[in-house]
Amino acid sequence: MNTEVTALFDRGGRDYDALVSANPGYHRDLARSARRLALPDGGRGLRLLDVGCGTGASTRALHEAFPDASITAVDGSARMLARAREKTWPSAVRFVHADARRLPEAGVHGPFDGILAAYLVRNLPEPDAGLRLLHDLLRPGAPLAVHDYSLPRRTPDRLLWHAVCWTVIIPAGRLVTGDAALYRYLWRSVLDFDSPPRIEARLRQAGFDRVRREPMSGWQRTLTHTFLGVRPDA
Repeated sequence: MNTEVTALFDRGGRDYDALVSANPGYHRDLARSARRLALPDGGRGLRLLDVGCGTGASTRALHEAFPDASITAVDGSARMLARAREKTWPSAVRFVHADARRLPEAGVHGPFDGILAAYLVRNLPEPDAGLRLLHDLLRPGAPLAVHDYSLPRRTPDRLLWHAVCWTVIIPAGRLVTGDAALYRYLWRSVLDFDSPPRIEARLRQAGFDRVRREPMSGWQRTLTHTFLGVRPDA
């Protein structure tokens, strides 16, 4: 993330959990994306990466899906990461403060047996470079799950996003935190982000194989997706 976006997450980190808990599908959908990595034996003996872990909701989803795996969770926002570290975790989960574009410089080295990137790629200044880095951190044959909002180019979906943001998300952010800047950024960044076919194309261009998209349910069915890909076998 660039410094302005990181600063927004730093400001919103204290109250972020309270706001997302008001969305009944938030944790359910993260859990669904984590499970879609489809790793064997509860992740026993595997190394997983949760990049863009925020306050730890995606880390929790990954741990609950694969309780026997070792998880490295990374975020560029010190405030969000501090909230994640305050929670109770097993010793196999570690947190690293690092820019997602420079993970090896922060001591985050592969190969990993699976990566979850939730609400990350949309916030990267150079999504293609970010996806190539994640590709290179995976062992051959290992999967990536990208969980994010991605609007089809249909008017009804975009109108739904406008309505949800301006009647629920932005007012709630202002009420809870006194500052809705992070949630106005969310509204605009999703509108400006890739359509689902474009994200799939980016994954293929970054070297991923077996690229596919899985939907969510409820009102987010057409707005939030899991994008899956596998680093090809060597």
